[in-house]
Parts: sequence; structure tokens; C-alpha cells
Amino acid sequence: MSQNLPAATVRTRVRVPLRFGDGYSVDAELVTFHGLVDGAEHIAVVLGDPAAASAPLVRLHSECLTGDVFGSARCDCGPQLREAVERIAETGGYLLYLRQEGRGIGLYNKLDAYALQDQGLDTYQANAALGLPEDGRDYSAAAQMLAALGVDTLDLLSNNPDKADQLTALGIDVAEHVPTGAHVTDSNLRYLRAKVEHTNHTIQLATLAG
Repeated sequence: MSQNLPAATVRTRVRVPLRFGDGYSVDAELVTFHGLVDGAEHIAVVLGDPAAASAPLVRLHSECLTGDVFGSARCDCGPQLREAVERIAETGGYLLYLRQEGRGIGLYNKLDAYALQDQGLDTYQANAALGLPEDGRDYSAAAQMLAALGVDTLDLLSNNPDKADQLTALGIDVAEHVPTGAHVTDSNLRYLRAKVEHTNHTIQLATLAG
């Protein structure tokens, strides 16, 4: 890990049975931390047997209240979370649930951006119109969490190249970049296209043509 980051330590580990609305269930361990640089209450979800994998499968999942909890179809966050939990449980690894609502701008600002999207802007243009970064996320705390868990090499479950770039710069070896599925709805098609066009997400645009 980068020498510029202080070490974080594990605070609490607790077993929690996870149950999803489609009937899928899995037992997980939730881990909290001391010393994260941003002071936020991020958690690691340990799934399967990470030690059994040559490199654990890891997803950095940014909190999305509207998608993860309320099932909003305006984004793909809820389905990505559900997919990630099952895929990581199968191979062994970690889901880092990061409190970075709205790509780091917060819930209220995200909903303000939604209102601008309803007027024709895409998700990145709406953030810029509010004087906010297109993507304000910093993954330093994620690197601290991984180091505290003893992870220095991983396979990254993500379509976002910035996550791999930041982790690499922070001293984490990304052995493989594993894409997630394309979770398309009539309400999120424009949002997914914007992710490809603005930030080079590895989603096949042909998949989004329907």
C-alpha cells in the first residue's frame, strides 16, 4: 500500500445472514475498521472463502440508497450489488461497501442532479451544472481496508477503469479486471451510455441498443 496512507485496523467482525428479494441467500461476515482516512463508516463484506482463491474477487461498491434499498431503475447499482454478492460468494472474496453516495457528491446532490437529468442533461453533465465533480470518489480508504484484511493482490469486479487505476496507484495489485453484467432498463439506458462515453466503462454499447 502507498507509504502516504496510514494503516487501518479491523474494529469488529460479525456474521450476518444475507437474504435478497429474489430468494438468494448467503452467510457473510461484516467487517468494520479503525483509522480510515476519510472518517466514513465503510464496511467490508466477506463472502465465501477468500483464502481459497489465488486472488480474491473484490468489488468496490459505492452506496446507492435509491438503487440498493428502494430498487430504483434509474441506475444499475442494485442489480450490480446483487450480482456481486453471488459471484464473490462463489469464488471467495470481499465486497467493500463504500459510503460514497452519488459518486461521492451525496444523496441530496444526487437527487438535485436527477432533477437536471429530467430536463435533458446526462448524469455527468448534471453534476457539472451543479458545480460538482463528475466523479468525486477517492479509493484511499478502500486500499486501507484491503491492507487491513491482508489483501495486496486481487481480481477486481468492475466496469470502471478508474477503480483499477486508483487501487494500482495506491499499491494494490489488480491481477484481473472482471466486468460485471449489463443490467439494462428503459430508465437507465441513457445513464449506462453516459458511463461508457464519459468514463470508458467496459460495457458493450451493442448490449445497450435494445
